[in-house]
Amino acid sequence: MQGSIKPWLLASVCALGLSTAAAADDLEVEGVVVTAARLEDTLPQEVARYGADLAVVSSEVLRDNAYIDVTQALQMQTPGLHIMPGNGPFSYVDLSLQGSRTGDVLWVVDGVRINNRLYTSTSPTDTLPASMIERIEVLKGGQGLLYGSQAAAGVINIVTRPYAEATDGGITAGGHTNGGLHADGYVRTNLGPHRFVAWASKDKADGYTTYDMFQPSTTARKRGYDILSFGGKYGLEVNDALSLNLYYQHTDARVDNPGARLVKVKFNDRDEDIASISLDWKPNAAAHLSVKGYYHDWDTVYTTINNVPGQPGRTVVVDDKTYWGYEDFGVSALARLNVHKGFEYQLGYDFQNFNGRDDVLLIAQRTEKVHALIGQVLTTDDLIRNARFSAGVRYNKTGGAASTVWNLTGRWEPTRSLYVEAVAGTSFILPSAEQLFGIDPCCAVGNPNLEPEESLNFNGSVGGLVGERFGWQVTGFARKIDNLITDDNTQAAYPEGIYVNADGQVKVRGAEVQATFDLTPDLKAQASFTYTRSRAAGSSQQFDRTPEYYAKGGLTYAPADRPYGLSVSAAWTGDVYQTVSGFGRRNYGDFVIVDLAAHLYLDGEKRNRRLTARLENALDEEYASRVSSGLVDLSATQRFMFRSFGPPRTLHVSFTQSF
Repeated sequence: MQGSIKPWLLASVCALGLSTAAAADDLEVEGVVVTAARLEDTLPQEVARYGADLAVVSSEVLRDNAYIDVTQALQMQTPGLHIMPGNGPFSYVDLSLQGSRTGDVLWVVDGVRINNRLYTSTSPTDTLPASMIERIEVLKGGQGLLYGSQAAAGVINIVTRPYAEATDGGITAGGHTNGGLHADGYVRTNLGPHRFVAWASKDKADGYTTYDMFQPSTTARKRGYDILSFGGKYGLEVNDALSLNLYYQHTDARVDNPGARLVKVKFNDRDEDIASISLDWKPNAAAHLSVKGYYHDWDTVYTTINNVPGQPGRTVVVDDKTYWGYEDFGVSALARLNVHKGFEYQLGYDFQNFNGRDDVLLIAQRTEKVHALIGQVLTTDDLIRNARFSAGVRYNKTGGAASTVWNLTGRWEPTRSLYVEAVAGTSFILPSAEQLFGIDPCCAVGNPNLEPEESLNFNGSVGGLVGERFGWQVTGFARKIDNLITDDNTQAAYPEGIYVNADGQVKVRGAEVQATFDLTPDLKAQASFTYTRSRAAGSSQQFDRTPEYYAKGGLTYAPADRPYGLSVSAAWTGDVYQTVSGFGRRNYGDFVIVDLAAHLYLDGEKRNRRLTARLENALDEEYASRVSSGLVDLSATQRFMFRSFGPPRTLHVSFTQSF
């Protein structure tokens, strides 16, 4: 199967210029409709106007493909981003943005940081349904200046449904062939100066068989989930200069975590709240101030009941609703000043308070506070009409450690059909709670004296338009990481079993090629190809779980005068290696995933009744998302190796009634 598909995909990529959607303003940024003037809402697009590479997954793409969660959309649609869910929807993921590690990317929902600071390697993607999302913005390259810790390789900004000028809404119901059911609804309205948005969604599935090999002691072999999420926004236009915005989202989730041995029952049962309040004040054309407070609370109880090998019917309780969780809150202020022609000035302050503990993998209760001051100078069109530049600095203070990062950006458009852009600077990643305070005897001990990781970043692109139909972009990127936090003894780590800052540097470099092609007004194609080289000092091997090559492509047919649309999306992942205990370094990559999607409006031009279908993994590619090993039943030394499977061929169908 692989041998017949990969040449087709690569040939398609070559034919399209080995590229994807260019990040030129004409192609990407100006295609985003922003219905609010808040600084935080427009920040990623403003950063892109000054030279950052921005990829956007629009609401149309999310709905046309009936995506269940955020990961599925990013996996198939975002150039330069490799993201691999562990076992289908609502999973933790392996993520590499231009060669990064999972923890090098910051996740934000409507301006609220949602990264798990207990573990930098654990992604927050297992409680994010796609139905509530208006768009996903991926900023590539170091963004530590404005976003702080964990934005070392980029930022994934999730924007929920916006306010609307008139009352509207919709209800969706559907399911998929892995025993899944889905329902969601939303409504938006205005009452004078008051604006409201409310939404809710429910996702439930039995799941699919997760591994290719199990020990007889395992009886839980499918990974199911049960996710309930609801939330809303309230906006008040106090006057022409002042607005208030409130945001809240709650998620209840039970997510299975089956194992390849012993497991009878194993799951996380969690309760998550995200809330924020913000004020935007624009007293005149020369000043714009945004102040925001946020709160993120994640409470989980973990349950594990294992079978006893060789003793049928006997079980042992390993964890009985054992707690792990964290609380993250803070306040930020950002002011933009335009006091004279030629330059704008941006000043900001960030405060973050984080505390958490884990009684499963033992992490002591600790609280961490971070203060940051931000300053940035930006040119305006009054100074140079076809170019924009910025320079900024950020000072961070946490506990006894302090770090300063800087950032330089620029974008030059010598003609309408050509642009050059670049971002250079430094970023930082604060140690996680596990790395600072871990006390579990199973693992490396935390080290309160760890220094933050620091990286030097560069992203540079050239791109533009050929005629009116073909867009292209070529990007080069590089990162150099100092003070890498590790417990790996192959990287100068733990003879004493403790996390340390490694002496050597980690270097990441690579290139990305993108293109879009409007074949006809109704038929559009896009493709991308990415090469990364991510290695530790003195090593000749690519980082584990980070592919060296990957490519994506797609074709969309959406005639404006017809009540239907069709699309095909493909993602190829090259070789991916992982060091497996007892088996050495193993390759589990080199596969292609193909999705087919279609939608049909049942009421013609009214477009209020819509049927949507997606055939996920249409070629039924059997591919691994990760490789692991465990002890054979009734053995203290013999190990077996097993693969975590990505989803098999799965049909998703949904019906939407809009009003």
